[in-house]
Amino acid sequence: MLDTTPLLSQYLTISRLLAGQLDFSSAIHAVAQEISHIIPHDHMDVCITTPDGLFHTAYESGFETDWGRRPPAPLDGSPIRTLLFGEVDMLLTDDACADPRFHFEGAFDGPILEGLLRSRLHVPLKVQGDIIGAFSCSSRQAGLYSVADVEKARAIADLLAPYFFALRAADQAKRSAIVEAEARAREEGLRQGALKLTEALEAERQRIGMDLHDQTLADLTRLARRMEQLTRQPDVTGEALDPLFRGLQHCMQDLREIIETARPTVLQLFGFAQAVENHLERSTRDSGLAFHWELIDDSPGAIDALDQPVATALFRIAQEAINNAIRHAHADRITVRLRRTGRALIIEVRDNGVGIPPAAKRSGAGIDNMRTRARLISARFEIMRNRDNRGSTVQVSLPLAAREAVE
Repeated sequence: MLDTTPLLSQYLTISRLLAGQLDFSSAIHAVAQEISHIIPHDHMDVCITTPDGLFHTAYESGFETDWGRRPPAPLDGSPIRTLLFGEVDMLLTDDACADPRFHFEGAFDGPILEGLLRSRLHVPLKVQGDIIGAFSCSSRQAGLYSVADVEKARAIADLLAPYFFALRAADQAKRSAIVEAEARAREEGLRQGALKLTEALEAERQRIGMDLHDQTLADLTRLARRMEQLTRQPDVTGEALDPLFRGLQHCMQDLREIIETARPTVLQLFGFAQAVENHLERSTRDSGLAFHWELIDDSPGAIDALDQPVATALFRIAQEAINNAIRHAHADRITVRLRRTGRALIIEVRDNGVGIPPAAKRSGAGIDNMRTRARLISARFEIMRNRDNRGSTVQVSLPLAAREAVE
């Protein structure tokens, strides 16, 4: 009569070794040596399916293959898919390198051939009748395993299955918690961003109101009083009307500048690159300083294909970055580059000025507004010192949707 006491002792040792292991890989490595005393192997792995039953991930011992190195792979391509789908209750082969069951169109069978894994046995991991993965042993020696080894593998799988099921549930809960936390963080970030932008818009509205009150309205009031005086005169000459005409022209010019600041009509009419070029030319000219500026457009009109609010936000960021370079950086050269790389649109405003102090990178109305605008359109905003330590670069990177990226 066969003495099963040593085998039972080994199974108990496997259970004891599993206790306290908090992840799949550490659990496999904890029991691999003990399992090798029961079923000799050159390679052992446990593959765990995702709860939706569409993908699986392998956790290996012995040596590493692409099964373990790659992220979750579709079950359709697994060499043991018939087992994972429940079509067979075990797989046993003397030479998997030549066994057609492991090789089919689209099969992820490279590790079998690369590792010369000939003898292979596979049994399912089951919890309450549901298959959650598979336990597998492989050897480079052909014809090593028998039906008796399959029965041993089933006993080991029964020990592993509930523990790995618990690990999968814990991992799923952790992932769900992370996703929920990230969603809350994004929601809070957008809320804060919208609040800051609302405050900035309110400040801009007040600025426009003050400009209209202190400048345009005051000018119009003076013109109205002058016209009232002229109405009392019996004869009004062209010479008397000339100051009124010039005053009205000044008022219209002031209004145009206020409207241009509030609404980027050049952007809407002529496109992003032309709007940026127009702002560069006007801003450097009005500064009264000697500036050399350059616009490099490697984006082939990609920004103009974006939704208008997104393009407007990008223009406002570029506009603010240019203004900062002119007003605060003491630069004499500004380069704006628009480019498209892979799946992102990138806008860079580079100057050769004094750079940005570390504290300014974190706060400041203009910088906060740029950062907020970027966050609201899901873009990445960065301020960095140039590599030659001369000046700084503002960079905005906008990920493109998959549809936009391939067009």
